[in-house]
Amino acid sequence: MRPENYQAISQPPSNEYELNFGPNHPGIEGNYALRLKLNGDEVVEARADAGYLHRGFEKLMEGRLWIQNIALVPRICVPDPVPMEVCYSLAIEELCGLQAPVRAQWIRVLQLEMSRLAAHLFAFGGHAATTGMYTPMFWGVADRDLVLDRFEELTGGRVYSIYNIPGGVRRDVAVDFLEHLSSLLDYLESRLADYDHLFFRNQVFVQRARGVGVLTREKALKWSVTGPNLRATGLAFDVRRDDPYLVYDELDFEVVTEQGGDALARNLVRRGELKQSIRILRQVIERLPSIEGPVRTNIPNPLAWNVPAGEAYTRVESSKGELAYYVVSTGGDKPYRVHVRGPSSMHAVQVLEKLAVGSRLEDVAQIMFSLDACPPEVDR
Repeated sequence: MRPENYQAISQPPSNEYELNFGPNHPGIEGNYALRLKLNGDEVVEARADAGYLHRGFEKLMEGRLWIQNIALVPRICVPDPVPMEVCYSLAIEELCGLQAPVRAQWIRVLQLEMSRLAAHLFAFGGHAATTGMYTPMFWGVADRDLVLDRFEELTGGRVYSIYNIPGGVRRDVAVDFLEHLSSLLDYLESRLADYDHLFFRNQVFVQRARGVGVLTREKALKWSVTGPNLRATGLAFDVRRDDPYLVYDELDFEVVTEQGGDALARNLVRRGELKQSIRILRQVIERLPSIEGPVRTNIPNPLAWNVPAGEAYTRVESSKGELAYYVVSTGGDKPYRVHVRGPSSMHAVQVLEKLAVGSRLEDVAQIMFSLDACPPEVDR
């Protein structure tokens, strides 16, 4: 054994040290490492490492049939899987010149907004836990579970529904589903006052989150920030309104913004979006019964489907920001290339690294959760 391996080495006095924040940490949705360099309890440097959840999704899709990837893409972001299905299906439809029937488009919107409800409730609970507020955490998880009950009723699956396919959806809604969903929306609306009192307006949380992880509008645009994190800086950009897809241009809703750009503002934007998703879902519930027709268009045999050569770029507004798929076909039965451009690719790396610097150690976890990133989406 070499002496330098077991002999003490004298170092000059210093308050600086390194800390491995993760990979198993409640500050983010999954295994994700953040290596911190601190001076006392202040962060002076942060380096993100998303490789702990590397699955190789994009490469895996190149070896699977077009239809088989429908079972793979939801796993890229477990808390909000529906946008993955829809965006991938839209890309294939663009390559094939297909358009989902109108009724299917309304059902897709219904499913997307249900997924947004579930994702935001999960984010509320996670952010609350990082500030030591465990009752709102239990509430968020429990109320999300009620949304998952409706997913199971609609699709047969609670998390991975695998319900959207190129050309539409797998099956129509059940007879009593809209009534059950309406009852759930009534319940969630009635719960907002409780969340406000115990969480959103609770001064324990407000004082902990205000001024933490401040992101200016200029930096947000420079760092390619999207979704609630961008709208928390006061910029009202939402793909659903500004580049509408499906039937969003027929729906009435507001783009929620805040001005603070901090952890509190990001959380309040999601609170406002929860109300807007309920508003959208009520419109879908009202309109869907009057929209007749099939829920999917005819497609070739999916086990021997040669998608026309070409490339397609499609985007949707997920709960975490702008999600896009770039898909290339060479005319075969499998994709030549699939690239997933998820919002977490920016939020969980360059944004998180920069916002962590200058913060106190106890605030790092809530900065992570306020950005609401999805680790598997970073290293695909």
